[in-house]
Amino acid sequence: MRGNVFIAGLGLIGGSLAKAIKKAHEQAHIIGFDVRESELGLAEALNIIDEKASSFEEGAKRADLIILAVPVLKTEEMIEILAGLPLKEGVLVTDTGSTKSRIMERAKLLEEKEVVFIGGHPMAGSHKSGVAASKELLFENAFYLLTPGGAAKEKHVAILRKWLEGTRANILEVTAEEHDKMTGVISHFPHIIAASLVHQAQKFNEDNPLIERLAAGGFRDITRIASSNPEMWRDISLHNKEMLISLLTNWRDEMDGVLSLLETENGEKLYHYFSDAKKFRDGLPTASKGAIPAFYEMYVDVPDYPGVISELTGYLADERISITNIRIVETREDVFGVLVISFQSERDRLRAKQCIEQKTTYDLFLA
Repeated sequence: MRGNVFIAGLGLIGGSLAKAIKKAHEQAHIIGFDVRESELGLAEALNIIDEKASSFEEGAKRADLIILAVPVLKTEEMIEILAGLPLKEGVLVTDTGSTKSRIMERAKLLEEKEVVFIGGHPMAGSHKSGVAASKELLFENAFYLLTPGGAAKEKHVAILRKWLEGTRANILEVTAEEHDKMTGVISHFPHIIAASLVHQAQKFNEDNPLIERLAAGGFRDITRIASSNPEMWRDISLHNKEMLISLLTNWRDEMDGVLSLLETENGEKLYHYFSDAKKFRDGLPTASKGAIPAFYEMYVDVPDYPGVISELTGYLADERISITNIRIVETREDVFGVLVISFQSERDRLRAKQCIEQKTTYDLFLA
């Protein structure tokens, strides 16, 4: 396809979309805009975009496709600006926000101007941020949810799908309400729970500083999403507050039930509580990407001698397997003295597993 693609917001998501679109549509002209001059300049220097827009308005007026890859509150502001601009006839507007109901409601301003808006949410990410961390295949095999507005016809959705084919994502259509319910359960709510667990540990740490050291293992793993951008999660939580209030109310009731089981020492029901959770969790897909970005980690039980880390990373380097992070975990619930290696993809992790198993006798497991 050919035409001007205007991407507002050149972080990890915006930059990765630019790369995916450019790869699949060589005749597309990518125009970028970001309030952060450093990110905008870097995107141009790395040839992620073809041209910088002098302003949001200037870039939008020239576009055949507008992608708003910014936080959800900023998306609402930009939709209001777009509604007052003389946009090109036939332009498509989409976003990448993690909530949809409020955004789709605001997008009615565009429908009144006969501008088609299709909500979008690529459910992929990384522990790294910024345009420098963008990847052409960030969305490969991930779910990419679309929520077409009232003015969007099948042909418009087909055109957007065509523009996005380079993402190699699994594109699905849902309503805004369905989207916010699903992401509330599997993404937004878990972020609140992770933050609450960290707050609880912090309070106990005031009386016993050993808590902080012990939390470096499994606790750190299960609460890693609490390290996400607080400004972004403030906005997402407020956008999806009705669903989160409902989920938190249900959670409170469930915790009251667990409290009762403990107070009455009902071992049988406690067993089934944990057993049922284990069965459902063990049955979840392992190869596909979900709403919370995965860390493709491998745990290696290494002996304590000088050079063991360079030995392992040397084996991986020989096989040209890239790693994104490496750390030593001193204390973990079931393993002691483990080397944790993170990879960019499941494919790299499986290759690394095969490599380490062939060249060492160290025990390892995948999280």
